Amino acid sequence: METRTRWYHLIAWLFGGMFLANTIPHLMNGISGSPFQSPFASPPGQGLSSAMVNVLWGMFNLMVGYVLVVRIGRFDLRQTKHVIVLGLGIVVMALISARTFGRFHGGIL
Repeated sequence: METRTRWYHLIAWLFGGMFLANTIPHLMNGISGSPFQSPFASPPGQGLSSAMVNVLWGMFNLMVGYVLVVRIGRFDLRQTKHVIVLGLGIVVMALISARTFGRFHGGIL
């Protein structure tokens, strides 16, 4: 039985891609033991949080991304529309992150 993809599934998958993309910088910096910006720093998003905070924040993003992509609707990697929406969420968050974190790490030329 095939379930119909509803508009809110696409929205969930878009945001799921954004959360999954946001997992990467926090988890990788945390695992490597490096401090990194997070919403819990002072000032939020600008100051540095500890590696432990970033591991936890990265894992939270991973869990939310999982719920939004896997538990809402029936995401299918073989459906081009599904993958495009997820990929769009990943690209949007990657660009936002590059611009935001680039200010602090010399990535904006």
